[in-house]
Amino acid sequence: MARYISIAFTPFYLPIMGLVALFMFSYLAFLPWAYKGMVLLLVWLFTCLLPVWLIKFYRHYQGWPILKLLSREGRVVPYIISIICYFTCFYLMNMMHIPHFMSSIVVAAIAIQIICAIINNWWKISTHMAAIGGTTGAVAAFSLLFSFNPLWWLSTLFVLAGVVGTGRMLLRIHTLGEVVGGFLIGVFAGYIAVIYS
Repeated sequence: MARYISIAFTPFYLPIMGLVALFMFSYLAFLPWAYKGMVLLLVWLFTCLLPVWLIKFYRHYQGWPILKLLSREGRVVPYIISIICYFTCFYLMNMMHIPHFMSSIVVAAIAIQIICAIINNWWKISTHMAAIGGTTGAVAAFSLLFSFNPLWWLSTLFVLAGVVGTGRMLLRIHTLGEVVGGFLIGVFAGYIAVIYS
């Protein structure tokens, strides 16, 4: 069960979750469905499909088992691949003049990945928890910007963070410190990126 939860809530899906929340609770909900679908497709391609495919290709090229990517040393190139894909997504969103509130979600994800990549040199922080923390921080920031009550969203995210963090510890992939540290870094980076972007 812990393994399935980790797969279901992989960090690559969380920018999409952030956009869906934004489309539900802000004035962006009034945008045409075709436009929202195009933005979701663009973000999905560059934050989910492309990085996952490239990381899988890299792993097969190296002849690594999947567990190698869970080590601190094995995460360096996947971080670089993800950051490049996310930067490309942000660049394309700017070129297409997509509203900055949407691209701020990608900025938050980039900031989280860069911070985690730097910390990874000394500490194998949980990127799953950093991503959920980033979503939590972004929802809190958007609730201030758009004046909506985030109670249910935040409650759901806290429960989800607890479930995912427990799963990562049960799988012996992360310690409690790595899980909590990842979540707190994500909350801070997600909040700051959205508020100041």
